[in-house]
Amino acid sequence: METRYPQMQSPDPDLDAIANAYAELNKDFDRATGTHDRIAVVRRWDGLRRTFGTWEALVGARFAQDTTDEKTIAAKTRHSEIRPTITNMNVEFQKRLLASSHRAELEENLGGHAFAVWANDVSTFDPCIEQDLVAESKLSTEYTKLIASARIPFRGETLNLAGLRKFTTDTDRDTRYDAVSATYSFLEDNGTEVDRIYDELVRLRHGMALKMGCENFIELGYRRMQRIDYTRNDVATYRGEVLKQVVPLIKKLRTLQAERLGVDRIMGWDAGLYAPTGNPKPHGDHDWMLKQAQLMFDELDPRIGEFFAMMVRRDLLDLKTREGKASGGFCTYFADYGVPFVFANFNGTDGDVRVFTHEIGHAFQGYSSSDDRLIDCVWPSYDAAEIHSMSLEFLTYPQMDKFFEEEAEEFRWNHLAGALAFLPYGVAGDHYQHLVYEDPKATPATRHELWRAMEAKYMPDLDWGDIDYAAKGGRWQFQGHYFGMPFYYIDYTLAQTCAMQFWLACEDDQGAALERYVNLCQLGGNAPFQTLVAQAGLTSPFKEGCLDRVVQRAAKALF
Repeated sequence: METRYPQMQSPDPDLDAIANAYAELNKDFDRATGTHDRIAVVRRWDGLRRTFGTWEALVGARFAQDTTDEKTIAAKTRHSEIRPTITNMNVEFQKRLLASSHRAELEENLGGHAFAVWANDVSTFDPCIEQDLVAESKLSTEYTKLIASARIPFRGETLNLAGLRKFTTDTDRDTRYDAVSATYSFLEDNGTEVDRIYDELVRLRHGMALKMGCENFIELGYRRMQRIDYTRNDVATYRGEVLKQVVPLIKKLRTLQAERLGVDRIMGWDAGLYAPTGNPKPHGDHDWMLKQAQLMFDELDPRIGEFFAMMVRRDLLDLKTREGKASGGFCTYFADYGVPFVFANFNGTDGDVRVFTHEIGHAFQGYSSSDDRLIDCVWPSYDAAEIHSMSLEFLTYPQMDKFFEEEAEEFRWNHLAGALAFLPYGVAGDHYQHLVYEDPKATPATRHELWRAMEAKYMPDLDWGDIDYAAKGGRWQFQGHYFGMPFYYIDYTLAQTCAMQFWLACEDDQGAALERYVNLCQLGGNAPFQTLVAQAGLTSPFKEGCLDRVVQRAAKALF
C-alpha cells in the first residue's frame, strides 16, 4: 500500500540507541571475516543513515511548510542540535572504511566513487566544530524565519515576498516600481538584522575552517559542496567565460528589451518583463496546472508521466503560497519511502511553470536512482543535480502550449532570455562569496560595497534608480543560498551551461535528447560532476569556449 505524504512518519532519533547501533556496526565490521559480511555491515549503516535522513527531510519540509508552528520550529531546532553528533558517528565509521585493509575489495563491490565521497566528507568534520555546526544551522534557520515573516502592505493587500513578486512583472511600470520598492523597503527595515546574521555566519565559518587547518572557509566550503574533481581556479575560469561570452550578449538583450517595452533604458524594476503586453501567465489555477502537467509529462515521456502521476497520487507536491510558508522552492527526498517531495510557491506568473518543472527534474532524478545503491550514490553533488532540473525546463519546451496555449512561443523566448541573463547574476554571487570569505572580518558596509562592485562587473547595465537599498548593494541579502548553503549558487550556472546544451540537442532530436537525459538521471550520484557531464555527452563548463555554441544559437533565437 502506498503511503501518502501526510501519513509519512519517521521515529524521533534516540541518540543513545543510535550510538549503540554505531558501536555494534564498528564491532561487527572489525570482526567480519569475509567480504560478504563486511558489505552486510555497510548496508546496515546505510539503513541507519536512510532513516535519519528521512527524519531530517520530513522535519525540513514541514518547517518550510509552516515556519510559525511551534511544533515544526521545535523539531527544526532539535535537528540543528543533534545533526553534528550524528555526523560525528558517520565520520568515525567512514574512517574505518577508508582505513580498512580490505578497502580494495569493498570498492570493487560498492564503487570507488562512494569512497571518494566518504574521504571528502571526513575532511569536512571534526568533533572540535560540533557546536559551531549547531550554531551555524540555527543562524540559517533564523534567516529563513525572518524572510518568511514578511507581511508587506501593497495595493490593499498584505503579501509575503512570493505574493508580491508577481507584481514585479506587471505591465504597468509604476506597479513594477512600487512592487520592487516595497520589496526593498522590507529588506531595508530588516537589513541590519540580516547583516548581523550573515556576519555571525561568516565569522563562524571562518573559525571552523581555521580549526580544520584551512586558510579560510573557501577550501572547507568547496569540500562541503563535494567538489572533488575541480578547483576554485576552474570556477574562476568559468566566470571568465561568462564575462567574455554572456555579459555582452545581455547588454544587447537589454537594448532590445527596452525597445520592446518602449522605455529609454531597462531599470531594475523592468528586468523581468520582456513584452509590453506582459509575460505569459499560465491559463489556469493550481488544480488546472496539475492536470496540464500530467498531460505534458505523459506526452513528453511515459516514464516521467508515470512518475508524476505517483507524485500527485501520494500528495508529494506543495505548490500553493500561503502565510507562514518559507519562500522559494526545493526538492527533498524521503529515503525510507523511496520518494521525493517538491515544494514551491505559485503566484500566478510564468515563474510557476519554471520553478515547478525545475523541481520535478530534481524529483525525477532522485526517483530514477532509488534502487539498492548506497544513499551516497542516489543523488549527485549539487552541481550535477542542477543539470537534471534545469535541463527539464528546456526539454519541455515543445509542451509549453499545455500551460500557455497561443503564448507558448513567447514563453520560450522569455525563458531562454532569462536563462542567459541569469548566468551573470549567478557568477556575480559566486565571485562575491569568494571575496567575503577571503576577508571574513570585513564590515557589513564593506560587504555591500563588494556586492555593488560585482553588479558593476557582471551586470553593468543594471540601474536601480532611486531604490536606494538596492542601489547601495543590498540585493544579495535576498539570496538564501548564501546563508544556508555557501558556494552553492555557482552550481546553478554550471548546470545551466549544461542544460542549454540539452536545449540544442532537443532542437536537433528531442527523442535522442530525452533518452540521454533519462540515462543521466538514472546514473544518479555514481560519479563526480565532470564524469557525469562527459557521460551525458556534454561539454564541461570549465573548458574554454564551453559557451560558444550556446551563445551563437541563442543569439539567433533571440535576435
